[in-house]
Amino acid sequence: MSISLEQAVTVPASERRPVRSPAEVMEIARARESSLSRLLIAYISSGLVFMLLPGTFLGVWNLLQISGRESAGSVSQAWLQAHGHAQVFGWIGSFIFGIGFYSIPKLRGATKPAFGAAWACWIIWTIGVAMRWAANVYGWQWRLLLPVSALLELAAFVIFFRAVSQHRPENSGKYRPEPWVWVVISASIGLMLTLVANFAGTIYMAVRGASPALPHALDQRYLVLAAWGFLVPFVWAFSTKWMPVFLGLKPLRPKLLLAALAVNSTGIVLTLAGWGAPATPLFVAGAVLAIAALRIFESSRQEPKTRGVHWSFPFFVRMAYGWLLVAGLLGIGAAHWDSSGGIWGASRHALTVGFIAVMVLSVGQRILPAFAGMRLLWSTGLMFAGLALLTIGCTLRVSCEILAYQEYASWAWDVLPVSAVIELAGITAFAMNIFGTFILEPSHVQKQPLVVGIDQATS
Repeated sequence: MSISLEQAVTVPASERRPVRSPAEVMEIARARESSLSRLLIAYISSGLVFMLLPGTFLGVWNLLQISGRESAGSVSQAWLQAHGHAQVFGWIGSFIFGIGFYSIPKLRGATKPAFGAAWACWIIWTIGVAMRWAANVYGWQWRLLLPVSALLELAAFVIFFRAVSQHRPENSGKYRPEPWVWVVISASIGLMLTLVANFAGTIYMAVRGASPALPHALDQRYLVLAAWGFLVPFVWAFSTKWMPVFLGLKPLRPKLLLAALAVNSTGIVLTLAGWGAPATPLFVAGAVLAIAALRIFESSRQEPKTRGVHWSFPFFVRMAYGWLLVAGLLGIGAAHWDSSGGIWGASRHALTVGFIAVMVLSVGQRILPAFAGMRLLWSTGLMFAGLALLTIGCTLRVSCEILAYQEYASWAWDVLPVSAVIELAGITAFAMNIFGTFILEPSHVQKQPLVVGIDQATS
């Protein structure tokens, strides 16, 4: 757009924008893309560290103790909760924040992403999660550190929410959010409520607790809120956004997706109100509605996009949604027949590892290389190995946890440590592949046109 000489004279010098050449504009865009990529790599790298050491390794150690003594009560509940917190918030939470800070400004056409807020959020979030893990494991000054860690995590979420909500699309008055946006909003509310509940729980433990572990009854409700209120809707949101392109699925059924959210939310409300058993069928119903809305198991209308990843990518995505159904059905079974925590534990493991982790390993290796400076995935073979090992380990863990804990088969206790080691190997393969991509694969930002990142990730 051009302006006349008279118009130019009337514009104050401080408000005049410098005229840049196309080459300068492209260079600025590439520099911004490189900055976003470095930010994303920081979030993903810290998430991988939480996943491997405080998360998975501690989980393997806990299971080795349980299997050796053939008793779920033989390991510290504080250690079990430290493992879960590192996985849910340290790993998945860091991934979500990083992808959010990277993608939301780009999707909404922002020219000046909030880099200062994003880096501040990363520092506060990482310190908060690490502090929580250390307080649970070592027990040093836990009455002080637990509330402080929860407050830091809540503050990081507020920074994230304010930063991304400031990026509004042009013509926002006429803007109608796509279906996946409503799912993201639902998941974000679930994350906020989970963090608020976490803060309230740490205050309770600091004032009245005998150890840095949430009481069992409260912990069970909290886990449902975190899993079905936060993690599951986020995976549904990313599936709604990317799976129609990646898997070549038929068009989404938006009304069924919204119905899935409503049914799932009702189940969470009932659980928090103390009616956990009647809520379990609602989680299965919500999962069925979400699968029908996404058309996950229906025939594709076009070939899946597997360029740059292993050809088995669509198979593992569909398998993950199969695990979601298994988790829901095991929850119904646990509400009626569980006598030792084995069926409940199997249900949670099917959800967090079979569904959440398999989806992260599948979709993460599809999009993260493109987001992190237009790189190529380091090894498609390592991608398949990680997914295969994780699936085998999860299958052994879910089945043998029921057999062992319910005292159906004593030999299952010997299989549980094997399942944990296999899962650790799968998770390690994923971490190696992502770190190999970040370190060994060159960035192609300087060779790409102005629009990079999300568009190429879905091509």
